[in-house]
Amino acid sequence: MATKDPRTEIREFLGSRRARIAPEQAGLPAYGGNRRVKGLRREEVALLAGVSVDYYVRMERGSLAGASDGVLDALASALQLDEAERDHLFRLARRSRTPGGPRRRRPAVTVRSTLRQVLDAISDAPAWIVNGRYDVLAMNQLARALYSPVLADSRRPANMARFLYLNPEAARDFFVDYDRIAGDAAAKLRMEAGRDPHDEELVALVGELSTCSELFRQRWASQDVRLHRSGRKRMHHPIVGRLDLDVESLELPAEPGLHLNVCTAAAGTPTADNLALLASWAATQQAPATGIEAGSGNG
Repeated sequence: MATKDPRTEIREFLGSRRARIAPEQAGLPAYGGNRRVKGLRREEVALLAGVSVDYYVRMERGSLAGASDGVLDALASALQLDEAERDHLFRLARRSRTPGGPRRRRPAVTVRSTLRQVLDAISDAPAWIVNGRYDVLAMNQLARALYSPVLADSRRPANMARFLYLNPEAARDFFVDYDRIAGDAAAKLRMEAGRDPHDEELVALVGELSTCSELFRQRWASQDVRLHRSGRKRMHHPIVGRLDLDVESLELPAEPGLHLNVCTAAAGTPTADNLALLASWAATQQAPATGIEAGSGNG
Protein backbone atom coordinates (compact mmCIF):
# COMPACT_ATOMS: atom_id res chain seq x y z
CA MET A 1 0.00 0.00 0.00
CA ALA A 2 1.63 3.25 -1.13
CA THR A 3 1.68 6.24 1.21
CA LYS A 4 -1.13 8.62 0.29
CA ASP A 5 -0.41 12.27 -0.37
CA PRO A 6 -1.40 14.66 2.45
CA ARG A 7 -4.33 16.16 0.50
CA THR A 8 -5.98 12.77 0.10
CA GLU A 9 -5.44 11.90 3.76
CA ILE A 10 -6.85 15.26 4.87
CA ARG A 11 -9.90 14.87 2.64
CA GLU A 12 -10.65 11.35 3.85
CA PHE A 13 -10.01 12.15 7.52
CA LEU A 14 -12.12 15.32 7.67
CA GLY A 15 -14.89 13.74 5.61
CA SER A 16 -15.05 10.73 7.93
CA ARG A 17 -15.13 12.90 11.06
CA ARG A 18 -17.88 15.12 9.63
CA ALA A 19 -19.99 12.12 8.62
CA ARG A 20 -20.14 10.69 12.14
CA ILE A 21 -21.74 13.78 13.79
CA ALA A 22 -25.51 14.23 13.61
CA PRO A 23 -26.79 17.83 13.72
CA GLU A 24 -28.40 17.30 17.12
CA GLN A 25 -25.05 16.12 18.51
CA ALA A 26 -23.59 19.48 17.45
CA GLY A 27 -26.49 21.47 18.88
CA LEU A 28 -27.90 22.30 15.45
CA PRO A 29 -31.49 21.93 14.27
CA ALA A 30 -32.01 19.07 11.83
CA TYR A 31 -34.38 20.69 9.35
CA GLY A 32 -36.23 18.26 7.16
CA GLY A 33 -36.11 14.50 7.26
CA ASN A 34 -34.43 13.94 3.90
CA ARG A 35 -30.81 14.94 4.41
CA ARG A 36 -28.69 13.82 1.47
CA VAL A 37 -25.45 13.62 3.44
CA LYS A 38 -24.48 11.48 6.38
CA GLY A 39 -23.66 13.59 9.40
CA LEU A 40 -23.04 17.32 9.17
CA ARG A 41 -23.10 19.32 5.97
CA ARG A 42 -19.98 21.28 5.07
CA GLU A 43 -21.76 24.57 5.70
CA GLU A 44 -22.69 23.38 9.19
CA VAL A 45 -19.08 22.55 10.00
CA ALA A 46 -18.06 25.97 8.69
CA LEU A 47 -20.64 27.62 10.95
CA LEU A 48 -19.44 25.70 14.00
CA ALA A 49 -15.78 26.45 13.24
CA GLY A 50 -16.40 30.14 12.55
CA VAL A 51 -15.00 30.10 9.01
CA SER A 52 -16.55 30.71 5.61
CA VAL A 53 -18.07 27.82 3.73
CA ASP A 54 -15.61 28.30 0.87
CA TYR A 55 -12.68 28.17 3.29
CA TYR A 56 -13.89 24.96 4.93
CA VAL A 57 -14.52 23.35 1.53
CA ARG A 58 -10.92 24.14 0.56
CA MET A 59 -9.69 22.62 3.82
CA GLU A 60 -11.70 19.45 3.36
CA ARG A 61 -10.35 19.16 -0.16
CA GLY A 62 -6.92 18.88 1.38
CA SER A 63 -5.69 22.46 1.66
CA LEU A 64 -4.54 22.95 5.26
CA ALA A 65 -1.24 24.63 4.42
CA GLY A 66 -2.49 28.12 5.29
CA ALA A 67 -4.63 27.17 8.29
CA SER A 68 -3.47 28.74 11.56
CA ASP A 69 -3.36 26.82 14.82
CA GLY A 70 -6.40 28.82 15.92
CA VAL A 71 -8.38 27.72 12.87
CA LEU A 72 -7.29 24.11 13.38
CA ASP A 73 -8.36 24.29 17.04
CA ALA A 74 -11.76 25.65 15.99
CA LEU A 75 -12.10 22.91 13.39
CA ALA A 76 -11.15 20.25 15.95
CA SER A 77 -13.83 21.58 18.30
CA ALA A 78 -16.46 21.72 15.55
CA LEU A 79 -15.75 18.10 14.61
CA GLN A 80 -15.59 17.03 18.27
CA LEU A 81 -12.14 15.51 17.83
CA ASP A 82 -10.56 13.72 20.77
CA GLU A 83 -6.91 14.17 21.73
CA ALA A 84 -5.57 11.61 19.28
CA GLU A 85 -7.68 12.94 16.41
CA ARG A 86 -6.64 16.54 17.13
CA ASP A 87 -2.99 15.49 17.17
CA HIS A 88 -3.48 13.69 13.87
CA LEU A 89 -5.12 16.76 12.30
CA PHE A 90 -2.24 19.01 13.33
CA ARG A 91 0.29 16.52 11.93
CA LEU A 92 -1.56 16.38 8.62
CA ALA A 93 -1.52 20.19 8.53
CA ARG A 94 2.24 20.28 9.16
CA ARG A 95 2.81 17.78 6.37
CA SER A 96 0.64 19.91 4.08
CA ARG A 97 2.84 22.95 4.83
CA THR A 98 6.10 21.08 4.17
CA PRO A 99 5.47 18.45 1.48
CA GLY A 100 7.88 15.57 1.81
CA GLY A 101 8.76 16.09 5.22
CA PRO A 102 11.34 16.47 7.58
CA ARG A 103 11.77 12.78 8.09
CA ARG A 104 11.24 11.45 11.55
CA ARG A 105 14.18 9.90 13.39
CA ARG A 106 14.03 6.14 12.92
CA PRO A 107 13.19 4.19 16.10
CA ALA A 108 15.87 1.87 17.41
CA VAL A 109 15.79 -1.68 16.09
CA THR A 110 17.62 -3.10 19.10
CA VAL A 111 17.10 -2.46 22.78
CA ARG A 112 19.88 -0.92 24.86
CA SER A 113 21.43 -3.00 27.63
CA THR A 114 20.15 -0.62 30.32
CA LEU A 115 16.59 -1.09 29.08
CA ARG A 116 17.12 -4.86 29.07
CA GLN A 117 18.16 -4.51 32.72
CA VAL A 118 14.92 -2.65 33.43
CA LEU A 119 12.91 -5.47 31.86
CA ASP A 120 14.87 -8.10 33.81
CA ALA A 121 14.29 -6.17 37.05
CA ILE A 122 10.51 -6.33 36.56
CA SER A 123 10.00 -9.87 37.77
CA ASP A 124 6.39 -9.83 39.00
CA ALA A 125 4.73 -8.25 35.96
CA PRO A 126 4.82 -8.91 32.22
CA ALA A 127 6.86 -6.14 30.56
CA TRP A 128 7.89 -5.67 26.95
CA ILE A 129 9.12 -3.01 24.54
CA VAL A 130 7.44 -2.30 21.20
CA ASN A 131 7.72 0.24 18.42
CA GLY A 132 4.88 2.06 16.69
CA ARG A 133 4.44 -0.78 14.20
CA TYR A 134 3.61 -3.22 17.03
CA ASP A 135 6.93 -5.04 16.57
CA VAL A 136 7.90 -6.70 19.86
CA LEU A 137 11.59 -5.86 20.37
CA ALA A 138 12.21 -7.22 23.88
CA MET A 139 10.28 -9.05 26.63
CA ASN A 140 10.88 -10.23 30.15
CA GLN A 141 10.28 -13.84 31.09
CA LEU A 142 6.73 -13.28 32.29
CA ALA A 143 5.76 -11.36 29.15
CA ARG A 144 7.00 -14.25 27.02
CA ALA A 145 4.83 -16.61 29.04
CA LEU A 146 1.83 -14.27 28.83
CA TYR A 147 2.10 -13.77 25.09
CA SER A 148 3.05 -17.33 24.19
CA PRO A 149 0.18 -17.54 21.63
CA VAL A 150 1.59 -14.48 19.85
CA LEU A 151 5.11 -15.93 19.86
CA ALA A 152 3.88 -19.23 18.37
CA ASP A 153 4.33 -17.62 14.95
CA SER A 154 7.99 -18.06 14.02
CA ARG A 155 8.18 -14.79 12.10
CA ARG A 156 10.42 -12.19 13.78
CA PRO A 157 10.09 -9.65 15.09
CA ALA A 158 6.83 -10.84 16.56
CA ASN A 159 4.10 -8.36 15.67
CA MET A 160 0.87 -7.94 17.59
CA ALA A 161 -1.07 -6.50 14.65
CA ARG A 162 -0.17 -9.51 12.49
CA PHE A 163 -1.36 -11.83 15.24
CA LEU A 164 -4.65 -9.97 15.56
CA TYR A 165 -5.46 -9.79 11.87
CA LEU A 166 -3.63 -12.70 10.25
CA ASN A 167 -4.36 -15.29 12.95
CA PRO A 168 -7.85 -14.15 13.96
CA GLU A 169 -9.06 -17.52 15.27
CA ALA A 170 -6.24 -17.77 17.82
CA ALA A 171 -6.50 -14.06 18.60
CA ARG A 172 -10.23 -14.31 19.30
CA ASP A 173 -9.57 -17.24 21.62
CA PHE A 174 -6.88 -15.26 23.42
CA PHE A 175 -8.41 -11.77 23.72
CA VAL A 176 -11.85 -11.55 25.32
CA ASP A 177 -12.44 -8.12 23.76
CA TYR A 178 -10.99 -9.01 20.38
CA ASP A 179 -13.04 -6.57 18.31
CA ARG A 180 -12.05 -3.58 20.45
CA ILE A 181 -8.39 -4.54 20.62
CA ALA A 182 -8.19 -5.18 16.87
CA GLY A 183 -9.83 -1.83 16.19
CA ASP A 184 -7.43 -0.06 18.55
CA ALA A 185 -4.46 -1.68 16.83
CA ALA A 186 -5.55 -0.44 13.39
CA ALA A 187 -6.20 3.03 14.81
CA LYS A 188 -2.76 3.17 16.44
CA LEU A 189 -1.12 2.09 13.19
CA ARG A 190 -2.91 4.91 11.38
CA MET A 191 -1.74 7.31 14.07
CA GLU A 192 1.80 6.07 13.50
CA ALA A 193 1.40 6.53 9.75
CA GLY A 194 0.48 10.16 10.41
CA ARG A 195 3.59 10.59 12.51
CA ASP A 196 5.96 8.91 10.07
CA PRO A 197 4.50 8.55 6.56
CA HIS A 198 7.96 7.68 5.20
CA ASP A 199 8.34 4.51 7.29
CA GLU A 200 8.68 1.92 4.55
CA GLU A 201 8.28 -1.00 6.97
CA LEU A 202 5.02 0.47 8.24
CA VAL A 203 3.76 0.97 4.69
CA ALA A 204 4.66 -2.67 3.95
CA LEU A 205 2.89 -3.88 7.11
CA VAL A 206 -0.29 -1.95 6.29
CA GLY A 207 -0.15 -3.32 2.76
CA GLU A 208 0.26 -6.89 4.00
CA LEU A 209 -2.62 -6.59 6.47
CA SER A 210 -4.84 -4.90 3.88
CA THR A 211 -4.15 -7.63 1.35
CA CYS A 212 -4.78 -10.50 3.75
CA SER A 213 -7.54 -9.25 6.06
CA GLU A 214 -10.92 -7.85 5.09
CA LEU A 215 -11.46 -6.82 8.72
CA PHE A 216 -8.26 -4.76 8.68
CA ARG A 217 -9.31 -3.08 5.43
CA GLN A 218 -12.58 -2.06 7.08
CA ARG A 219 -10.90 -0.79 10.23
CA TRP A 220 -8.22 1.09 8.26
CA ALA A 221 -10.87 2.73 6.07
CA SER A 222 -12.65 4.06 9.17
CA GLN A 223 -9.88 6.70 9.55
CA ASP A 224 -9.90 6.19 13.33
CA VAL A 225 -6.75 7.09 15.27
CA ARG A 226 -5.66 6.20 18.82
CA LEU A 227 -2.81 7.07 21.16
CA HIS A 228 -0.78 4.47 23.05
CA ARG A 229 -2.20 4.84 26.55
CA SER A 230 -3.29 2.96 29.64
CA GLY A 231 -6.03 0.39 29.32
CA ARG A 232 -7.48 -2.95 30.31
CA LYS A 233 -6.88 -6.26 28.53
CA ARG A 234 -8.92 -9.35 29.27
CA MET A 235 -7.42 -12.64 28.14
CA HIS A 236 -8.05 -16.37 28.16
CA HIS A 237 -4.55 -17.72 28.74
CA PRO A 238 -4.00 -21.36 27.67
CA ILE A 239 -2.11 -22.17 30.90
CA VAL A 240 -3.79 -20.22 33.72
CA GLY A 241 -7.14 -19.19 32.30
CA ARG A 242 -8.79 -15.78 32.67
CA LEU A 243 -6.63 -12.69 33.20
CA ASP A 244 -8.02 -9.17 33.55
CA LEU A 245 -4.90 -7.01 33.33
CA ASP A 246 -4.26 -3.29 33.67
CA VAL A 247 -1.78 -2.11 31.02
CA GLU A 248 0.41 0.98 31.19
CA SER A 249 2.15 2.11 28.00
CA LEU A 250 5.08 4.40 28.75
CA GLU A 251 6.96 6.40 26.15
CA LEU A 252 10.74 6.11 26.34
CA PRO A 253 12.06 9.67 25.88
CA ALA A 254 15.61 8.53 25.12
CA GLU A 255 14.29 6.16 22.41
CA PRO A 256 11.69 8.05 20.35
CA GLY A 257 9.10 5.72 18.91
CA LEU A 258 9.51 2.98 21.53
CA HIS A 259 7.10 2.17 24.35
CA LEU A 260 7.53 0.14 27.51
CA ASN A 261 4.33 -1.78 28.26
CA VAL A 262 3.68 -3.28 31.71
CA CYS A 263 0.72 -5.43 32.82
CA THR A 264 -0.39 -5.54 36.45
CA ALA A 265 -3.32 -6.77 38.52
CA ALA A 266 -4.73 -5.48 41.80
CA ALA A 267 -3.56 -7.46 44.83
CA GLY A 268 -5.95 -10.10 46.10
CA THR A 269 -7.81 -10.52 42.82
CA PRO A 270 -8.16 -13.80 40.92
CA THR A 271 -6.04 -12.28 38.15
CA ALA A 272 -3.23 -11.52 40.61
CA ASP A 273 -3.33 -15.14 41.73
CA ASN A 274 -3.34 -16.39 38.14
CA LEU A 275 -0.48 -14.05 37.24
CA ALA A 276 1.57 -15.45 40.13
CA LEU A 277 0.73 -18.95 38.91
CA LEU A 278 1.89 -17.99 35.42
CA ALA A 279 5.16 -16.64 36.84
CA SER A 280 5.74 -19.93 38.67
CA TRP A 281 5.02 -21.88 35.51
CA ALA A 282 7.30 -19.62 33.43
CA ALA A 283 10.18 -20.13 35.87
CA THR A 284 10.05 -23.89 35.22
CA GLN A 285 10.18 -23.53 31.46
CA GLN A 286 13.31 -23.55 29.36
CA ALA A 287 13.53 -20.35 27.31
CA PRO A 288 11.97 -21.17 23.93
CA ALA A 289 13.80 -20.48 20.71
CA THR A 290 11.64 -17.45 19.94
CA GLY A 291 14.33 -14.98 19.00
CA ILE A 292 13.17 -12.82 21.92
CA GLU A 293 15.14 -13.83 24.98
CA ALA A 294 14.48 -12.34 28.41
CA GLY A 295 15.18 -8.67 28.08
CA SER A 296 17.00 -9.05 24.76
CA GLY A 297 16.63 -6.86 21.74
CA ASN A 298 15.49 -8.21 18.42
CA GLY A 299 16.63 -6.47 15.31
